[in-house]
Amino acid sequence: VQLQASGGGLVQTGDSLRLSCAASGRTLTNYKMAWFRQSPGKAREFVGAITWNLGTTYYADSVKGRFTISRYKSENMVYLQMDSLKPEDTAVYYCAAGVPVTTTSSAGYRYWGQGTQVTVSS
Repeated sequence: VQLQASGGGLVQTGDSLRLSCAASGRTLTNYKMAWFRQSPGKAREFVGAITWNLGTTYYADSVKGRFTISRYKSENMVYLQMDSLKPEDTAVYYCAAGVPVTTTSSAGYRYWGQGTQVTVSS
């Protein structure tokens, strides 16, 4: 599976941004698609995930109610809609695909995109 993330940028506090993740290379049946983020000096952090088959979503507490994950099977696309952005959301965002035992653990995701920078100014 090849993953291509895009859509990052520089925004202000309270703004919205939508990240995209284009998947190719194989069928994603039974996969979970996830977003992680990493800030300088910090560990990679789970943001949210969605099951490809049923569209079941999972979110980190820090983004629940502000971020929304969706997937479009026909386009092999996954999106992360980020609303009410805060400076602490500043990070490089990565999309990932896999069949994790633990949804929130990066170790369970085999395939990773290259990351896209999101910067939220105060």
